[in-house]
Amino acid sequence: MLEKKSIEYEKTVLIGVINQEQSEEKVKEYLDELEFLTYTAGGEVCKRFVQRMNIPNPKTLIGSGKMLEVEAYVDENKIGSVIFDDELTPAQQRNIEKQLRCKILDRTGLILDIFAQRAQTSYSRTQVELAQYEYLLPRLTGLWTHLERQKGGIGMRGPGETEIETDRRIVRDRISLLKKKLLKIDRQMETQRGNRGALVRVALVGYTNVGKSTLMNKISKSDVFAENKLFATLDTTVRKVVIGNLPFLLSDTVGFIRKLPTQLVESFKSTLDEVREADLLLHVVDISHPQFEEHINSVNKILDEIKSADKNTIMVFNKIDRYEHETIAEDDLTTEKSERHFTIEEWKKTWMQRVGDNALFISALNKENFDEFRKRVYDEVRDIHVTRFPYNNFLYPEHLDEY
Repeated sequence: MLEKKSIEYEKTVLIGVINQEQSEEKVKEYLDELEFLTYTAGGEVCKRFVQRMNIPNPKTLIGSGKMLEVEAYVDENKIGSVIFDDELTPAQQRNIEKQLRCKILDRTGLILDIFAQRAQTSYSRTQVELAQYEYLLPRLTGLWTHLERQKGGIGMRGPGETEIETDRRIVRDRISLLKKKLLKIDRQMETQRGNRGALVRVALVGYTNVGKSTLMNKISKSDVFAENKLFATLDTTVRKVVIGNLPFLLSDTVGFIRKLPTQLVESFKSTLDEVREADLLLHVVDISHPQFEEHINSVNKILDEIKSADKNTIMVFNKIDRYEHETIAEDDLTTEKSERHFTIEEWKKTWMQRVGDNALFISALNKENFDEFRKRVYDEVRDIHVTRFPYNNFLYPEHLDEY
């Protein structure tokens, strides 16, 4: 009988920087997320290094003393990759690679690697490849360090520069080709969207790993891939859904994340056309996550970038079954009550109160409060449909429970 092979995770080290823009608490949050990203990519985090500095070292981002400390740990523990939470310049990446003699990644490079693993369709693979080449282009000189030892003389004039320029030209040509390919696919997808008729379009948006795909599966009774890892879904999935007697189109989109690489925002803008063309957004939030408010802000920022921030939106606070809060003992007179002590009912009385009927609290996994969710979505889709086709409103009952 064959033994089942266990997954081998690559040993990694994480590095973060505390500065005026990032407090110690914020850096810890970012590194927690970076560790989850590393795990998703197939890495095991052995240690974190954090340095407080207001001005980054132009050569290595972190100080020389901290670099020596990291170098000693990397050598002693046979670390495969060192991952920085902040974006490195091409020069910094080369300098760090020379000193540490292992793979060096920043947050952008790591996310691109995960996207490359997760891309399933030709469309998403093309988008990721384009983003990777645009990220690689300014870093190409690092691939030709063996040419630095060459000196001038007969037969030795300029081969290094020529080879680098040739390589850059190849990459630029590839970028141009990929952009043309995406334009062609975009036109095909635009035609497909046009052929869907006049059905109301609803799009699921939200931070990565908040349960959008699970919710999609429960609503549409389909089998969209869902996993407790970041960016489990890259390809937009569209399903026809019927609630009561009312059909509409529901799309599941790629998850957002803090510090999302510019290259990916640009490459995936066409995928986000599903969001731009939607009549209604379901903004899914993992209320069990300690930083869910910051996740909301990150998603809203990207929605603003793609000019979709003003769309009709329902806030869907998911994973209420996993929500936990800290309790304060009655005789504790020293602890000040903060957000981490709020119950869900107390959260509803905060800024969420202003959202009103546009805030729902559910568990997609356990279908908790699902009747209320279906009724709210039905009412919203019906209102959009009646506005669009005023002469057909006799087809729809006032109340969903009539069906």
